[in-house]
Amino acid sequence: MNLSDFDFQLPEELIATRPVNPRSAARLLVAKGDNFDDSFVSDLPGFLKSGDRLVFNDTKVLPARLDGFRSRFITVDNVASAKIEVTLLASKKESIWSALIKPLRKIRVGEKITFDKSFEAILIDKVDGQGILHFNKENIEFLDRLEELGAMPLPPYIASKRQADKRDNLDYQTIFAQKIGSVAAPTASLHFDLGLLERLKKKGVETSFVTLHVGAGTFLPVKSEDIRQHKMHAEFGEINQKTVDEIRQTKKNGGRIIPVGTTALRLLETAAQSNDILSEWRGETDIFIYPGYKFIVADGLMTNFHLPKSTLMMLVSALMGKETIESIYNHAITKKYRFFSYGDSSLLFP
Repeated sequence: MNLSDFDFQLPEELIATRPVNPRSAARLLVAKGDNFDDSFVSDLPGFLKSGDRLVFNDTKVLPARLDGFRSRFITVDNVASAKIEVTLLASKKESIWSALIKPLRKIRVGEKITFDKSFEAILIDKVDGQGILHFNKENIEFLDRLEELGAMPLPPYIASKRQADKRDNLDYQTIFAQKIGSVAAPTASLHFDLGLLERLKKKGVETSFVTLHVGAGTFLPVKSEDIRQHKMHAEFGEINQKTVDEIRQTKKNGGRIIPVGTTALRLLETAAQSNDILSEWRGETDIFIYPGYKFIVADGLMTNFHLPKSTLMMLVSALMGKETIESIYNHAITKKYRFFSYGDSSLLFP
């Protein structure tokens, strides 16, 4: 399959730059094969059955974007400064992080980036267009400084329209976020609030949690026209035995497993690859799901609307069929659904 097969034209005004309030007021396009319903996330319990199980990603997003400056002594009396923007990508080990640095060309290995008088980092390497930074804080001190100085790493299609602000500290975090490690939110889960979770529980819909730390690579474009040549970024995740037992029991009882978001789905499918049976799992996954893939765990998917030519468009095309996804997206555009991270959602049953 070719990259151009997953392209579509999206009107600029349909890119959401803020979420709706309350969270569950977002619209929900429900697709059962070729049958579509226009609804709202708050109506989700009506589309699920008692005994179904939603699987959430409980990762927590770091306020991973930092503004600092680099000072370079030209002479004793002459200091050259440059503004530097840092977006953390992944922890390599304690106090050492890979990062996107803008502009990377303005800092040399061995030079320091200062974020405030007590928080700084030294560039120790440059690898594949990224910087490797050694911070002067670690553990709780490091996280405290991020909370104070950092901003939410909004996706490029939002960041190009406005800067992150304090509202994003709440808006770009799920209500059940627990395990710190992501630089992008599992956005389908942003639609859930306590009231909706309580109504799902009363309906008999069960919930489980997995952890996949979403990396900035989720926004990287696919460059190979033959999509099979694309190399996925790796992300760390884990599924514990409790969740495995819950999912197996749901399957045994005839319930459906519905991941909330592509991150949860990718992790579930990764953990079932070795013997077609879901097992406890921990490690890095670079699973690439595109049409022709045979799903092992997921019976459906709740997910937002994705970017043209993205690996996530390929994933939903694998689940629903390419022609059906084209119909779903044409319908969503015609009905003016809001797209991408802060946009509306869909509930997909093949």
